[in-house]
Amino acid sequence: MKQRILLLFTVIALISCKREQKISSTDGSSISNRTQYKENNGVLELKSGNFTYQFKSNQTPFKKIILLNASMAGYISELGAENLIIGVSSPEYIYSEKIQSLLKEGKIQNVGSDQKYDIEKIISLKPDAIFTNYIASFDNAYQLLKNNGIQVIFLDEYMEQKPLEKTAYIKLFGELLGKQKQAADKYQEIEKNYNSLKQLVSKAKQRPAVLANEMYGDVWYLPGGKTSVANYISDANAAYILKDNTEEKALTMSFEEVYAKSSGVQYWVNAGNHTSKKEMLGMNTFYGKLDVFNKGHIYVITGKGKQKANDFFESGVVRADLILKDYIKIFHPELLPDYQLTYMKELQ
Repeated sequence: MKQRILLLFTVIALISCKREQKISSTDGSSISNRTQYKENNGVLELKSGNFTYQFKSNQTPFKKIILLNASMAGYISELGAENLIIGVSSPEYIYSEKIQSLLKEGKIQNVGSDQKYDIEKIISLKPDAIFTNYIASFDNAYQLLKNNGIQVIFLDEYMEQKPLEKTAYIKLFGELLGKQKQAADKYQEIEKNYNSLKQLVSKAKQRPAVLANEMYGDVWYLPGGKTSVANYISDANAAYILKDNTEEKALTMSFEEVYAKSSGVQYWVNAGNHTSKKEMLGMNTFYGKLDVFNKGHIYVITGKGKQKANDFFESGVVRADLILKDYIKIFHPELLPDYQLTYMKELQ
């Protein structure tokens, strides 16, 4: 259920996504239109969405951090910096074995859930910084933390639409945690892999038609033609049904509207976290009217899940190359004959 909520939260967030002014590359490091950072006279300046920060040289690198979003654990794990984490919220949704081990050892503390943070515990841990997505309903909690001298840093990596821009947040974490070289090397590795995969799949002779996401209630949140899902499908040389759309947000459609666009669709991806086609049909009998449900291939994002945790929302946030590789394996299996899917699996 948590994964369904995460997916719904993501697509709704995309609806309100707006472009931000971009710092030129000569001024600093630009992650995306939303997020940039640069050093100015010994001060690290960060712009993240509507928030700006200034860190003096004696404030960074951070040595004790708290994560309030499981997705950010992916960046920390890729940098091998799990030992810097002293607290996490909702640990049951974190996939990383190293972080789970540190939790069991008591080296990382549970500081609450995404419903209610344990403010007193967070304050007692005296973190150098807290990383979280901004949620307006938690403004009072954020203010209490700030009043106690705790740096709260809002990062909205989940709103990025270009896969490698989402990956690029690893460079920001590297800057803030004193792991600049590791971050730069990891980003370059992922970028190289991603571009090599794009080059490989460009040779494919066919571009299969693709449908994405699923319904929540009576609404299908169909990714716009410039969303991250659409970009992945395009980079994997497949034809998303809204490929000509120019929106960077999810579009709300009825089943009838999606049905009218799904003729000839061969693949249905990101179809939630269902366990079987039978279970999926039990959730929504309308799905049985789709040709792709009856004759095509349906893929869900539970290839690396255990209990409530799903690594698609963790390491998958960073490893754009592996997600692209999954899509290529799905749409053009002949190009990667020996590769086994990482984050996705086909429903039977």
